[in-house]
Amino acid sequence: MPALSPTMTAGNIGAWQKKPGDSIAPGDVLVEIETDKAQMDFEFQEEGTIAKILKESGEKDVAVGSPIAVMVEEGEDVSAFESFSIEDAGGDKSSAAPSKEGDASEASEPPKSAPPAKEESAVQAVETESSGKRLETVLQRAPKVSPAVQKLALEKGVPLASIKGSGKGGQITKEDIEKYKPTGGAAVATAGAPTYEDVEATSMRKVIASRLTQSFQENPHYFVASNISVSKLLKLREALNASSKGEYKLSVNDFLIKALGVAARKVPAANSSWREENGKVVIRQHNVVDVSVAVATPVGLMTPIVKNVNGLGLSTISSQVKDLGKRARDGKLNPEEYQGGTITISNMGMNPAVERFTAIINPPQATIVAIGTTKKVAVPGELTEDGTPSIEWDDQIVITASFDHKVVDGAVGGEFMKELKKVIENPLEFLL
Repeated sequence: MPALSPTMTAGNIGAWQKKPGDSIAPGDVLVEIETDKAQMDFEFQEEGTIAKILKESGEKDVAVGSPIAVMVEEGEDVSAFESFSIEDAGGDKSSAAPSKEGDASEASEPPKSAPPAKEESAVQAVETESSGKRLETVLQRAPKVSPAVQKLALEKGVPLASIKGSGKGGQITKEDIEKYKPTGGAAVATAGAPTYEDVEATSMRKVIASRLTQSFQENPHYFVASNISVSKLLKLREALNASSKGEYKLSVNDFLIKALGVAARKVPAANSSWREENGKVVIRQHNVVDVSVAVATPVGLMTPIVKNVNGLGLSTISSQVKDLGKRARDGKLNPEEYQGGTITISNMGMNPAVERFTAIINPPQATIVAIGTTKKVAVPGELTEDGTPSIEWDDQIVITASFDHKVVDGAVGGEFMKELKKVIENPLEFLL
């Protein structure tokens, strides 16, 4: 099991792209592996032939360094490895903490009493699996539901166990979830019937939970909110899209990313990070603005990075955000595309119910901005003949910035919001 990210200690085995007897060349995708961040393709960098797969698809929490397959030189007899096992390969690597009760019992029970217990449980398992049903492969026993479908089922409260998939190989599809109708009386809980469904947390979800908890506990957050007019920005966006001839389609978020780069360069303290290295504590002030863009995926939040936004035009920012967002949702980002960044933007403006919200800082960064939806707000207009102001409608958003007080003082956070408001309300300043 390779370490595909610096924080990875274990991974889950996805679909194998090679089978025993297949040749493999440098750069070929061997297997999909779910890391603590994403589903990634493991590209092998040697030549040879796959002789034996030791960890089948669906295996979870395989420790880094554990053997998952056997490769031999091209032309060698792979049949010699037909009965080759994990133990023959050196056994699984032990994880930091025992994850199964069996590990603890084997450590505490006398050696003589352990084998009979294992033999008894093995016999029981064989009897259960041999009760007349057809023998299933590991792939057939794997959950027949994708993360996106699982998320949709949770949102709609659909019990996956009660659905027969209509997709290939019995796969449950989004259409199956949409068409699901509870049987008569299903809405009424009966005695002894489960009233909930437990879904095992993925490796990525565990990491998200750990890091966000750590961030909120260790970084003294404070928040600064501002109502910002986007009327001029929306008009500029409309004009640019109308003249694009289909070459690009700019979103409001593209403009906000560019504005974030401008404001961060004018107030560089907000584009800084807290570092503890070699026994010293430093505040690293970055000379470029690499914007981490929060993207919701079926398995959790990802933050792919648009690098050096001050050196990019709006159309380039737009195309990069679309590409990074799609690959984030597909679990196809490379580690360097989501690790790092100097400042983060989290936009829920596409949800009309979200007027404003606060976001948790993405360490070691010191700033994250949270974008609410666009609202029509009544503002004073030109004076009428009797001297009273008329009423005009202005498109506004509420932006709430979260700052790490270790790095960004309150007055500095206010200055950053002032610059951000100025450039958003006067988007032609992007040209300066």
